[in-house]
Amino acid sequence: MSIWGKIIGGTAGFALGGPLGAILGAAAGHVVDKIKGGMRGPQIGGHDHRQIAFATGVIVLAAKMAKVDGHVSRDEINTFKRVFHIPPGEEKNVGRIFDMARTSSDGFEVYARQMATMFRGERAILEGVLEALYQIAMADGELHPAEQDYLKKVAHIFGFADVDFDRVHHAFTASNGPDPYEQLGLTRDASDEELKSAHRKLSRENHPDTLIAKGMPPEFIEQANDKMARINAAWDQIRKERGIR
Repeated sequence: MSIWGKIIGGTAGFALGGPLGAILGAAAGHVVDKIKGGMRGPQIGGHDHRQIAFATGVIVLAAKMAKVDGHVSRDEINTFKRVFHIPPGEEKNVGRIFDMARTSSDGFEVYARQMATMFRGERAILEGVLEALYQIAMADGELHPAEQDYLKKVAHIFGFADVDFDRVHHAFTASNGPDPYEQLGLTRDASDEELKSAHRKLSRENHPDTLIAKGMPPEFIEQANDKMARINAAWDQIRKERGIR
């Protein structure tokens, strides 16, 4: 079963808990009623638990982001469905969660804090959530100032400093492409060895298999591959500039 089927499976909200679990429970109310009547829902294990939190967090935070500029564009919807591989049969269920989050009076902060708590210490996973939101925000080719402000607030709740946020921001918005040194988390006065070490570390932390093992759903694999491509492209550019073998 895909992650999109699991998150609307009735028992998922109970297993997840907190504000994310509450909104899942509300969206899956009709499924919960069937389960109480004797139907068996999906069994949620520890790894599924983290995957459901990741996917639900992206949906809910994207819905809250849609409120800041007053509308959801068709490009944003299409990007969400394409990048995150939502099968046609699950679009209605994912849309139900999105709409409930968008119209809810709850602020985005409670959901972002739950994500930050669940993935504490997993910077690559939390950065994956932030990058997923950036892809949706940039789907129409521009970033509304209110969206940028929203994304920065989410980044701060996740525990990222301004320099970390700027690195993600420039990866999606720089007209001439992101600065390769910034993408490796270093400056141009870094030594060759420091750059090599940074590339190795980022490659380990952001490898798609590593991210999936820590809780990123396989449905987000395209996003993970894009991140690895940016890291490797930055390293290749630096190697050529410096003549590093």
